[in-house]
Amino acid sequence: MAIDRESHVLVVAGTDSSGGAGVTRDVETVAALGLSSCVAVTAVTAQTHQSVDWIEHMPARFIAAQMRAAIAANSVKAIKIGMLGTDGAIQEAAKVLRDHSEIPAVLDPVLAASSGRALIVEDAVAALRRDLMPLCRLVTPNMPELAVLTGSASPPDEASACCKGEELVRTVWTAVLVKGGHACGSEAVDLLLQPHRPALRYASPRLPRQMRGTGCMLSSAIAASLALGASLEQSVRRARQYVFDALAGSK
Repeated sequence: MAIDRESHVLVVAGTDSSGGAGVTRDVETVAALGLSSCVAVTAVTAQTHQSVDWIEHMPARFIAAQMRAAIAANSVKAIKIGMLGTDGAIQEAAKVLRDHSEIPAVLDPVLAASSGRALIVEDAVAALRRDLMPLCRLVTPNMPELAVLTGSASPPDEASACCKGEELVRTVWTAVLVKGGHACGSEAVDLLLQPHRPALRYASPRLPRQMRGTGCMLSSAIAASLALGASLEQSVRRARQYVFDALAGSK
């Protein structure tokens, strides 16, 4: 594994007081893959592993100010974006990405917590799709998120997930990784869909274990690999292996 502590991944995400997801998982993942992190906190939450009890969204301009300061202070080679709960936060983050288009960004479109509580205001979903996703190198929705982003029911099978993912690619015109963790079957299948390219299928045995924050881990690991110079396809493969190993070793 390459170690490059001079290079940073900018983590733009909310906190999780339980430590199970959010900024904590992101920074942990980036460090495990040999890079350093800098952060822009988008929201502070009070939550356990079962419920979200309180959410305080950071002011939109403050989020952008954190992002700009982090980029000014460090050698930022990739950006991972997680929870952006308001239209204003999305707009401000988009301004930063437009000003730093040379830095690849990976967006994990966090719409709800594992407990089911919404983490984004309803009218911000359209802004996420319209204004932020086209600026990102990759978007990583799970099945329920894909349904919301395409205004449809959750895909019942792999073929439907592929069709819906391709629909989202045509809308946002960037790469989409449809995560199959919420599906059934003996395999966990993720689909990498890119404009004008055939779909790539990544499959691994489905482990009979659960862990919060796997979406954070996956998107952060992809961003870390991109920061180290790997291709998108390589980055997805390496990140999936990292998450698989973490699940396999969990209790």
